[in-house]
Order: sequence, then C-alpha cells, then structure tokens
Amino acid sequence: MNKDQVKGTVTNIKFARALILAAALLVPTFSYAVDTSTDTTGEYLDDATITTKVKASFAEDKWVKGRDISVRTDQGVVDLTGTVDGASESDRATALASKVKGVKAVHNNLKVSPH
Repeated sequence: MNKDQVKGTVTNIKFARALILAAALLVPTFSYAVDTSTDTTGEYLDDATITTKVKASFAEDKWVKGRDISVRTDQGVVDLTGTVDGASESDRATALASKVKGVKAVHNNLKVSPH
C-alpha cells in the first residue's frame, strides 16, 4: 500500500466511525419519537398503576375472569381487549375498571364468546 492508499483507508475508517456514532446518538431520538403514548415518566407510572389496579379488581371479582382480559392504559384511558363469556361479564369488567382511581374513560373492546 502506498502513502495515498493508507490516507484514503484512514479517512474511510474515520468516516465510518462518525456514521456509527451519529447513528448511535440518533437511534434513541427516533425510538422516543415513535412512542409518544405518554408524555412524562409520572404519567407512565400512573398508567401502570391503573393497569395493575384494574387487573387486581378483576382477579378479586368472582364474576369476571380477568385472565382472559388484556388491560392497557394510556393517559388514564383504559382499553379492555380479550374474550369473555357473556355481555354481563363484559359490562361488569367495564364497571370495575371505571371505579379505579385515575381512570378517565374505559374503552370496552371485549368480544363475547359464542359458546
């Protein structure tokens, strides 16, 4: 390798390192931009607490089979998905979720099993 080839190789390595560094610095920014469901850590923790309390209320209730219901909370809005045995179980799940402190609304997307 002559002197010019070595300089070119070194320049290419430096350029590649700069690209890798730029990518490493920008990836968290793009990842954050994709997940804008909650604005602050406090809101995220509040949502996690609400989700936990809703699931606990299902587990304590003898009429709702909470294991078949998924709960997701975003900014105090609870989304219920999954399958239940009947309309009364679906209504009961909505009522229980609505009673949890911090819940602003409940979106019931539960499907009733056709037995």
